[in-house]
Amino acid sequence: MIQISALPAFTDNYIWLLQDHRSQRCAVVDPGDAAPVLAWLEQHPDWVLSDILVTHHHHDHVGGVERLKQHSGATVHGPARENIPGRDVALDDAQRISVLGLEFEVLAVPGHTLGHIAYYHHGLLFCGDTLFAAGCGRLFEGTPEQMHDSLSRLAALPDDTLVYCTHEYTLSNLRFAQAVEPANPEIAQRLEKVTQMREQGRMTLPSTLALEKLTNPFLRVGETSVKQKADERTGLDNPSQSAVFAALRAWKDKF
Repeated sequence: MIQISALPAFTDNYIWLLQDHRSQRCAVVDPGDAAPVLAWLEQHPDWVLSDILVTHHHHDHVGGVERLKQHSGATVHGPARENIPGRDVALDDAQRISVLGLEFEVLAVPGHTLGHIAYYHHGLLFCGDTLFAAGCGRLFEGTPEQMHDSLSRLAALPDDTLVYCTHEYTLSNLRFAQAVEPANPEIAQRLEKVTQMREQGRMTLPSTLALEKLTNPFLRVGETSVKQKADERTGLDNPSQSAVFAALRAWKDKF
């Protein structure tokens, strides 16, 4: 019985708050700013912050970690291969951790950064900046092949998995998705719905893997229509799915 809600931070970040009502303990994922979490804890004085989960080292994901740890004594979990402030538990691929009574599997998903990890518990995926709603993260450190492999690994999880990424990028991502697949009715339908949601100030997350497989071009590089558009953009016959991915990512970077 874990309740999950979002604490908005900066302009488009979400800090995910997990609450266990039995123990009145909570955890947060990627607290780039301590202030929204501290404000929530102040408003809920009966709750204890026991754990902080970190996916990668970028400042908008770790900027609040040390202050929150000092305030609460929370255990900080983070990738072993990156420099994470205040980290207590260094995590590598396939390790398991127990947080609020839930067992999470750690998945190495390099691409956005080299040491990036995701946390998976059946039905729940906290994937930082690897997989976005209708998109994926930029390649700051990894290769297109690494990111394609990471996304393929996430796409292999059950379709009903809820995708908790860290940014409200859905609308701009869907505009790109429609440029890639203008004849895809699922993308058109989702774009219309998300446009309305954002006009009403509503968040568009979490997504589901089932929806991502229908509307996210970066998970659809095996589709003929997506390859044809990538070939058209590059003037090449992209020989592999990772090459199609690379062409799409380069296009999205300038979109």
